[in-house]
Amino acid sequence: MYQSNIDWILAIAGFLAGLGVGALGYHLLNANVARNQKTRQRLAESELELSQMRGHLNDHLSRAADLVTNIQRQSQELERQLARSAEQLSDDPKLKRRLGGTRAEEDTDGEAAASATPRDYADGSHGTLSEDFGLQRDDTTRDSETPVRY
Repeated sequence: MYQSNIDWILAIAGFLAGLGVGALGYHLLNANVARNQKTRQRLAESELELSQMRGHLNDHLSRAADLVTNIQRQSQELERQLARSAEQLSDDPKLKRRLGGTRAEEDTDGEAAASATPRDYADGSHGTLSEDFGLQRDDTTRDSETPVRY
């Protein structure tokens, strides 16, 4: 009888020890799961915040685009009003041309020549990259000789 009680005591002790080891293992393994769950929750919150910020940014940019469009429209309207007023009230032809946005074919002051758009090519067949640019030919030199500089 004494022998059978020891078997039951050992069985119960083994069961309790297994239960303790299992609980300890579950706690240690689930600690990472809880951390992962908190990380997932923070990630979800961050994604939600990012999507809200994108929505606010889109609203802000569309409002800014509308304001820029309004400013451009008002600027053009102001230019037209100034041109009309200059036509009616001013007697200065330069001011009228500048505000009206129109230029005469030929300016008497040479403004058209001064404000001509620069070109990346030269008139004629010899440009600034030709070998004889800036050289003067002497009538006494032969064609095979190099020309003389200024």
